[in-house]
Amino acid sequence: MKYEYAMLGLVGAASARDISFYTKVAKREVPQEHSHQAIIDIVNQALQLNNPLEIKDAVFALLGNKAAAEGAPNVANLDCLEQIVADQAFTNGKAAGNLEFQANAILFRALERNTGSVGLASVLCNETAVNPEIAAITQHQDPASKEAAGNADIELAVAAQLQAIGADPNLALTSGTFAPGQIGDPTAKGNTCDDANDKIGCIISQNLLTPAVSKEQIAAAVSKAGGAASAGASKAGAADAACQAAAAPAAAAPASEAAKAPAADAAASAGGSATVNVQAFSGALGGPAPPVESTAGAERPFAVNGATFLNQGAAIQRSCAVQKNACANAANSGQLDGGAAQCDAQEKDCLAANSAKKRRSEVRRRQAAALDFGSCSNPAIEFADGLDGRKEKSFKNVNTKDFDHGSALNIKVVADFTCDRLASNCKADAAAIAACKKGAADAQAAGGKVQAAADAFNKALGVSA
Repeated sequence: MKYEYAMLGLVGAASARDISFYTKVAKREVPQEHSHQAIIDIVNQALQLNNPLEIKDAVFALLGNKAAAEGAPNVANLDCLEQIVADQAFTNGKAAGNLEFQANAILFRALERNTGSVGLASVLCNETAVNPEIAAITQHQDPASKEAAGNADIELAVAAQLQAIGADPNLALTSGTFAPGQIGDPTAKGNTCDDANDKIGCIISQNLLTPAVSKEQIAAAVSKAGGAASAGASKAGAADAACQAAAAPAAAAPASEAAKAPAADAAASAGGSATVNVQAFSGALGGPAPPVESTAGAERPFAVNGATFLNQGAAIQRSCAVQKNACANAANSGQLDGGAAQCDAQEKDCLAANSAKKRRSEVRRRQAAALDFGSCSNPAIEFADGLDGRKEKSFKNVNTKDFDHGSALNIKVVADFTCDRLASNCKADAAAIAACKKGAADAQAAGGKVQAAADAFNKALGVSA
């Protein structure tokens, strides 16, 4: 970014009593390339998974071209080295299914490169990245330069790409740079910092991060694009305004929705193709876990942030891991107190909660197997928004093939119809009809017009929602 004059000591061969120092004045860049060390470290991990150009370290991409050439001797177009590193790291992260690698590759692409003086912008890459998520971004420019007017757009572009892969869009703020330095500053240092040993990144730990946009602007931008950035947990101080890294992936639904969506086995037995969330964990340290969407009849029926899976267990693991990554990013950047160990513990809780839900579902399926619904399948009732075009929440059978009643505001209407249909059309056995009537009574006792009513009805019949 800037230059300073440094005295480089050259130690001559001599005894301890007669050490002679030879000095020379050398012009070198004032370092700031290690200011975002946490991002660099993760990108280096991703880069080393497959590094065909044998780039020695990602940090060389943040230096001027002369210095960068020493760490990337096989790269011809050094103006594009930062993009090349980010692109390869993203490709490797995608191949490994590692969201943390992909997210940090996006952040890395946006970091400011060193230039020759305060107020001088870096040269933009004239090539197109392989990955569109990387191609959509350019590096931040010296905040004292006229080109810095585009830094806000860069951060919003980063937020959009983070959201697109299922990461927290507010992490875009951590790619920001420093406050503008004074052009002509005799120290040539401005407001920068550089510390390779600061694993958080000195721009964060020293409260020097000065993003060009706010959380509110990111929220508005991603909302306009069809998503929503959640606020997440924050830490007081300047860094709170700088980066809200504790937010959840934008695609994640509120944790309470997990209890309201029908389970996958209910949808499957209904013969429908509705997509439902089967993520059972409600913990939200670093934001809620993204939904695990189950679509009955699909070739790969489970999905998390666009990635599809053959079995529910693998999808749950991905969802819990995505939440862990968001939490860890927040903890490592100093935005979440308590360290990253709590994120590991939360991931275990997330997996355990889903394991417990699976066991409960198995018990209910065994219970349901003891009930004979005759020629009909699952009689479960759901409570959800938008049923039959309603604006308010209402009740309706999940299995509309066997139980074709419309939605109703009070569960009694649907429950009574269900019990009548089991007795008449379905020819269910006496135990199933008795369980249905008990469920209808339990539903009214639970309130009749709330989620608990549907839960009570379904529990009595041994079906899950």
